[in-house]
Amino acid sequence: MTCLRGRNAPLRHLVAAVLIGAAFAGNAGAQGLAPAPEAATGRVAKSAATAQRFMVAAANPLAASAGRDILRAGGSAVDAAITVQLVLNLVEPQSSGIGGGAFLLHWDEAGKRLVTLDGRETAPAAAKPDRFIGPDGKPLRFVDAVVGGRSVGVPGTLKLLEEAHRRWGRLPWAQVLAPAIRLADDGFAISPRLNGLLSRETNLAKDSRAAAYFYEPDGKAKAIGTILRNPAFAQTLRAIAGNGSQAFYAGPIARDIVATVTGHKTNPGDITLDDLAGYKVEEREPVCGAYRVWRICGMGPPSSGAVAVQQMLGILETRNLARLGPGAEAAHWFSEAGRLAFADRNLYLADPAFIGVPTGGLIDRDYIRSRAGLISPERSMGRAKAGEPPNKRAQLLAPSDGIENGTSHISVVDAQGNAVSMTTTIEDGFGARLMTAGGFLLNNELTDFSFLAEEDGKPVANRVEPGKRPRSSMAPTLVFDAFGRLYAVVGSPGGSQIIGYVAKTLVALLDWKMDPQAAVDLGNFGSRNGPTELEKGTEAEDWKSALEAKGHEVRLLEMTSGIQAIVKTPEGFVGGADGRREGVAIGD
Repeated sequence: MTCLRGRNAPLRHLVAAVLIGAAFAGNAGAQGLAPAPEAATGRVAKSAATAQRFMVAAANPLAASAGRDILRAGGSAVDAAITVQLVLNLVEPQSSGIGGGAFLLHWDEAGKRLVTLDGRETAPAAAKPDRFIGPDGKPLRFVDAVVGGRSVGVPGTLKLLEEAHRRWGRLPWAQVLAPAIRLADDGFAISPRLNGLLSRETNLAKDSRAAAYFYEPDGKAKAIGTILRNPAFAQTLRAIAGNGSQAFYAGPIARDIVATVTGHKTNPGDITLDDLAGYKVEEREPVCGAYRVWRICGMGPPSSGAVAVQQMLGILETRNLARLGPGAEAAHWFSEAGRLAFADRNLYLADPAFIGVPTGGLIDRDYIRSRAGLISPERSMGRAKAGEPPNKRAQLLAPSDGIENGTSHISVVDAQGNAVSMTTTIEDGFGARLMTAGGFLLNNELTDFSFLAEEDGKPVANRVEPGKRPRSSMAPTLVFDAFGRLYAVVGSPGGSQIIGYVAKTLVALLDWKMDPQAAVDLGNFGSRNGPTELEKGTEAEDWKSALEAKGHEVRLLEMTSGIQAIVKTPEGFVGGADGRREGVAIGD
């Protein structure tokens, strides 16, 4: 086993050094816990980054560099995040883009105010609860639900970016879009990771636009280093630069989105121009809670991320993790905490506009401590049952796991101390495998809903309904110290595994005092109320026997996190970017 703990790979060699690794885990045959949202393409050892004035951490060096340039030009954290997102749309198209959705946390340093914005996709007005039930009355196979227009939700990312810029942008809108426009026109070299994912992908080339863009005439993925140009996306961004999000949600771009979704030959969807025109960003109440001397804040429902992370941390707070350190004993408690958190998540969490979510009760400290009392130090509980949190409404609900897949994360702190933590997604790798004439891929976010509307005669909270936002596990996070000062900006992609990835990083930073790069690199581990999952090829694999002795059913998996972490220090900033993807943390 090789544990990647080194820190010496030079930044300029980062992309070239990515190893093309393990095979794609395949599509789930039925809705459940997907082990690998995006395939592993190797790992790269990286050094912790340092900066004095500002820092940006993102999943690709070109995107992070573009964000740094915006900060150098006097841009705000939001300005940089917008630029990073639009460049990621090009260089990491499998994970996020304007065809998808996002959650954004913004910290205003001068005003000491945290705001969270929900740019999650919505179900079309025509959506019905049986959307993903086949002619035989059974749930569709995941891949059959995903590929085509049926899975596409109304995109929210661009509206979110525009709203954030209206509130906190400093540079002109057109200026923050300019780097992505230039890159789309001039082109960029296909990275090893993008090539590896394209080579494993079996459905994207069935879309004629995507095939022409990503593949050679013989059907092979364009090679590493091939210059990829996207003039259609450049034209889309020029229209948006001139006319704002209105150019996307109405007019020719909107009509093309509708035609692409509804015109799919075998699996058409039902988005309309009215659905697009009616999309709104929602400001949500942040979900904040204490962890030892720290205050942890995140995104509320329809995200389950912050609630589940805080439940896990509240349970772990009953143990002296600093004394335990990383190892099988800590992994036992971490996995059991995950089981309890996911049991509650799967029953109670959904879009709060459609169901009463007992958020306050779920993160109530007394309730969490009562849940911690269910954990045996000697034996795994196997599978946890949902609890009875305070303020739970009298409602009969059935639990639902649901599939959630690939995303990207952006962490930024600007020269004024303002911060953005934004997790952004088109759901599965390459989304619905539909490319618009405007040069961007569309999401398959509606498969984040439960495929079953009810179980045992009880409704599922996360069932499909018109206008509803599907439950998410995205967990953009900000950490504050005992004096209310910003300490860390953290987040990760990874589907429902995001919750464990973020909680692991927080424990590594706050309890084990690791630097951000070491915290990110630490092997992933945990449970989503199923088997205990340990990351192959890391120190976590060494804990397998000890966990099995406690009754854990252990699975060794490729756990392709993409964690971006920035920590504020007296000297400035220290950043870490996940070597499992192509990310970097850079600043001045």
